[in-house]
Amino acid sequence: MNKPIKIQIETNNLNVTYHNNHVLKNINVKIPAKQLIAIIGPSGCGKTTLLKSFNRLLEIQDDVRISGQIIVDGGNILAHKASEVPDIRKKMGLLSQKPSPLPMSIYENVAYGLRIHHDKSKEELDQAVEHCLKETGLWDEVKDRLHDPASRLSLGQQQRLCLSRAIAINPEVLLCDEPTSALDPISAQQIEKLLLKLKKEYTVILVTHTLRQAKRVADYVIFLYFGEVVEHGTANEFFNHPKDAKTKAYLGGEIS
Repeated sequence: MNKPIKIQIETNNLNVTYHNNHVLKNINVKIPAKQLIAIIGPSGCGKTTLLKSFNRLLEIQDDVRISGQIIVDGGNILAHKASEVPDIRKKMGLLSQKPSPLPMSIYENVAYGLRIHHDKSKEELDQAVEHCLKETGLWDEVKDRLHDPASRLSLGQQQRLCLSRAIAINPEVLLCDEPTSALDPISAQQIEKLLLKLKKEYTVILVTHTLRQAKRVADYVIFLYFGEVVEHGTANEFFNHPKDAKTKAYLGGEIS
């Protein structure tokens, strides 16, 4: 018998409106745990808005209205008080479109979250930083210059450093917002390989603007169009047996 699939995040009638613009419309999806989930669709269809709803980052913007439910660990995170939001975000590591290292050393970038969330000794911090840098394949490249500014790293190295920082606090989910779009092809390939490796430990949710990337890496696909979920399911079903006419048009290049 197949093991039942654990659901990491579930949305029920999720709606998001910015400045009277209805961006997400009655989103109902179940996101499986420890898989790589690709959110795809044309530009402006709500992909990043959906991603950032999962860690309540949308609320830092003015004039945003959110309704419905986002269920994580059995509770609706939209009903949590503001004081509980840091705990939600601790579960959700975020990798942005452009690398965003903190204006400090390579070492301190990885140690930053650990200092905030954990009371660790210097030795424990050293071990954690080394482990996270090894997980992202960066350790051998930076071990002799850990106290150099992170800004001296290449863009690809900076993105891997940001990934090291994200996993340092041991989240449950990695939210990745087009994390390879600003990188050269070799660096982009490194990030893809890392995400495929890390899905064994974390649920990886990837917003991507390229179908080729989704086909390469996704286990599960959510297709958005004008703020609505058109179709979602396993990557095999989605790409090989699409059901909706809009999905077929998008896969065929008629919608871009």
